[in-house]
Amino acid sequence: MLVFVSGAIAVTTEIRSDVQLPSLREEITLQTADGLSLVGELALPIGGQPMATIITLHPLPTHGGFMDSHILRKAANRLPALANIAVLRFNTRGTASARGTSDGSFGEGVTERYDVAAAVDFAKQRGLKNIWLMGWSFGTELTLKYGLEHDIAGAILLSPPLHRTSEHELSAWAQNPKPLFALIPEHDDYLRPPEAALRFASIPHLQLINVAGAKHLWVGESATKRVLDEVVLAINPQASPLPEFWNE
Repeated sequence: MLVFVSGAIAVTTEIRSDVQLPSLREEITLQTADGLSLVGELALPIGGQPMATIITLHPLPTHGGFMDSHILRKAANRLPALANIAVLRFNTRGTASARGTSDGSFGEGVTERYDVAAAVDFAKQRGLKNIWLMGWSFGTELTLKYGLEHDIAGAILLSPPLHRTSEHELSAWAQNPKPLFALIPEHDDYLRPPEAALRFASIPHLQLINVAGAKHLWVGESATKRVLDEVVLAINPQASPLPEFWNE
């Protein structure tokens, strides 16, 4: 859409689907303590230090999850420009995407411990501050299992199935005051709001956000926008709610 402003032409773009807003994008390689190279990408705001950094942990790679899973890709496409948040995405071991294939093979959520560590170490070595983990499905298991081993500001869980997370690991979060948010789809395939309230009851400071009408894969622009709005509200509330249009 073209808009005339004081004799100039401004281009207004509706923010939806795969619209990619301005950012500094860099292909990166993470090195794990057990000798693997993991492919990824870092998207930074243009013109300044980001106020926060999100490290994304993707859904189950044996069921199609990878660094380009749509919510994670759209976070990288939008949040650097709209919320001054850097987004680091990567493929866990043995996972492939257009960026390439990470070394190794799927570790059932066990050896991926090294992958989480490699991503946090990379962010810290780059001088990125206020580091948050954002896991989706399988990625929430990695967040809950290994997040507290690192100096992170907090964590966000999208569609947590709680298949691999132990009660001991949940108890560790209960005893740690780091902010923890969980977005629970009303029609999730694995953990719906009533069950989530019971499973997470031991973590009193966890903020459960039940999303009406949503499903595990957060399909559709309304679901995408709701997720990203909640993410920004948690990390940088001054940038919330996110706009629906971008003026160039």
